[in-house]
Amino acid sequence: MKKLILVRHGKSSWEEDLPDAERPLKKRAFKDAGLVLNAFSGFHEKPMQMWSSHATRALDTARIFQKRLEVEDKDFTIKKELYTFEVNSLRELITSCEDDVDTLMVFGHNPAITGVANQLGDQHFGNVPTTGLCLIEFEANKWQEIKDGKTVLYLFPKNLR
Repeated sequence: MKKLILVRHGKSSWEEDLPDAERPLKKRAFKDAGLVLNAFSGFHEKPMQMWSSHATRALDTARIFQKRLEVEDKDFTIKKELYTFEVNSLRELITSCEDDVDTLMVFGHNPAITGVANQLGDQHFGNVPTTGLCLIEFEANKWQEIKDGKTVLYLFPKNLR
């Protein structure tokens, strides 16, 4: 069985005139991450691989999760390819995961996160919000074979406040 956890980066700030990839998190993002992590704690299993986009807002969100879930640095990878908004690009990257990894948590961007959640899971979301998390399980032994997954959990900050 394979488990895919998709997390959209936390709410980012537009206050400073920075390139898109360098926008920082707003204070709200830290609170939202705490809410999601509190609700997710009962579903967390080790070992887990974490992949994050290099964009500041995604990487900072991923680091919050890494620390709280006690994921070791050896299981944490920054992938520039995750700085994508394209569903097919994100899906291709996920299916390239090594098959010895059973649980993969990916931190990325919309509309790719919402699109992949909708394509691979059995729930439909109009929009996975910032710091939104979707856990999808697959009856597959290889990442290349994931399809028709079951969305077993989705956590959106506004539903946890």
